[in-house]
Amino acid sequence: MALQIVMFPWLAFGHFIPFLNLSNELAKRGHKISLLLPKNAQIRLQNLNLYPDLITFHKLTIPHVHGLPYGAETTADVPSSLESLLATSFDELYDQIKSFLQNLKPHFVFFDFAYWIPDLALEIGGIKTLCYKVVCPAATSIALTRSPDKTTFMASTAADIVKPPPGYPSTTVVLHECEAKLLSFLFNEYGNRVSFYERSKKGVIGCDAIAIKTCREIEGTFGDYIATQFEKPVLYTGPVLPEPKKEPLEDDRLSNWLEKFKPGSVVFCAFGSQMILEKKQFQELVLGLELTELPFLVAVKPPEGTNSVEEALLEGFKERVQEKGLILDCWVPQLKILSHKSVGCFVSHCGYGSMWESLVLCDCQLVLLPRPMDHILNARLMEQELKVGIEVEKDENGCFLKESLCKAVKCVMDKESQIGCFVKENHRKLKELLSSPGFMSNYIDNFIHNLYGLLVE
Repeated sequence: MALQIVMFPWLAFGHFIPFLNLSNELAKRGHKISLLLPKNAQIRLQNLNLYPDLITFHKLTIPHVHGLPYGAETTADVPSSLESLLATSFDELYDQIKSFLQNLKPHFVFFDFAYWIPDLALEIGGIKTLCYKVVCPAATSIALTRSPDKTTFMASTAADIVKPPPGYPSTTVVLHECEAKLLSFLFNEYGNRVSFYERSKKGVIGCDAIAIKTCREIEGTFGDYIATQFEKPVLYTGPVLPEPKKEPLEDDRLSNWLEKFKPGSVVFCAFGSQMILEKKQFQELVLGLELTELPFLVAVKPPEGTNSVEEALLEGFKERVQEKGLILDCWVPQLKILSHKSVGCFVSHCGYGSMWESLVLCDCQLVLLPRPMDHILNARLMEQELKVGIEVEKDENGCFLKESLCKAVKCVMDKESQIGCFVKENHRKLKELLSSPGFMSNYIDNFIHNLYGLLVE
């Protein structure tokens, strides 16, 4: 029996794409998917729909909320300060979603931020709900097991049964870099009269099962921890990455620039589509890369208070690095750049998607420069547990200096460096496991088997 599944992700491309990647894997096995997306997101993601006969994009009309720019549909259209208003708009999709589900009567609805989906599914009847987490399970464990007084984890006895790995949150300790920001974010309003904490907690409590975009070999401890806390199934989808394509860079400017350099010599730095650096930190970043004396390619958003990266550069910098440094503030094809023979090092912000891409789809040395809350947890996993990269040292305020960035890059890029050889070999072994024949597909097959099991409960 083919399953009929509705996917309803949060209004961010960092959520749309993992939901679509999973949809492709399910459709590959004959299941029918309805992916609910705003119009502009449909246009941008159309080419990633590998099974248009089985995956249908259903257009959402995003309600306008006072204070939002007209036409805003996703987090890419608003500054972070307005995301709470976007969440209010998101919740006002309730009637659209209700009408759609009543007409379709799917077997499952997969959601993440729409905490009201489980209650709606119960009202309609006959629909199972899965809360699909596309961020690291460590962050999920913090976000979902905080007590209302914001100071302690819930169910401490259960937490003691499954100890998170060293360097990760325990029942009493949270990484100091992200604690204050995390608490502020969790308990601030995220939508109309609902906090992010309440949004996340209600969805997980009400759903039939929790799905996590990871594999047990890497983050199974946290899956067990979450399952113990909420006493419900935790299903693993695996990383769910698209098949790498052996295609050349279509951007002649990038291709011609990279071809100038020796294999494995270029440092590539990219910080995702939403992260914006402070101007001073951007300057430390590019100055640190200059100090390495290696060729470097940087793709970041314009720093805070500027209209372009060029505007933020210190006087004389562009002239000094014009032969070996390329700094862009536009979208670049990250995977194709990482797979280019000239690229030998990836300086990453440690977003969850970038983390998995760097582990599975590239052979580069990894330098970790995490910024927001959950990205720090991803960096700890990669450096302390998997030992596949080096994190850049920061001060007590979470800021880095050009010297510390240069030191980390040289540490992994120096062919005589014991640490560099060590993390490279660990990365090679892990990639070999994760990309071994049948590894990823077995996760999807088991995931589908578990979905059928939920239907008969």
